[in-house]
Amino acid sequence: QVQFVESGGGLVQPGGSLRLSCAASGSIARIGALGWFRQAPGKQRELVAMITRSGTPDYVDSVKGRFTISRDNTKNTLSLQMNRMDPDDTGVYYCNNAVANALDAWGQGTLVTVSS
Repeated sequence: QVQFVESGGGLVQPGGSLRLSCAASGSIARIGALGWFRQAPGKQRELVAMITRSGTPDYVDSVKGRFTISRDNTKNTLSLQMNRMDPDDTGVYYCNNAVANALDAWGQGTLVTVSS
């Protein structure tokens, strides 16, 4: 099973930008849709952005127009560009198969804090 390692989190001010990266332990070319998930403090993990194998993205309404997901099937990487960030974007971000559930393997995630 392919495993993922997230990086790029940190502290950012409201209105700022951050780029998250995800490295896979194996080929992602055969994985259908990949996603970025966010677990905000005290809340369940939710899928906020996903991208199909061919590169078609989709987002939850709260991040549309601000976040951009991309994948590189040759480098086995996934990225999330986050712009115009606000405090509601705070949380631990994970990458995984877009249909992953709690029983699947998850990485450590990367913490994003949006605060002034």
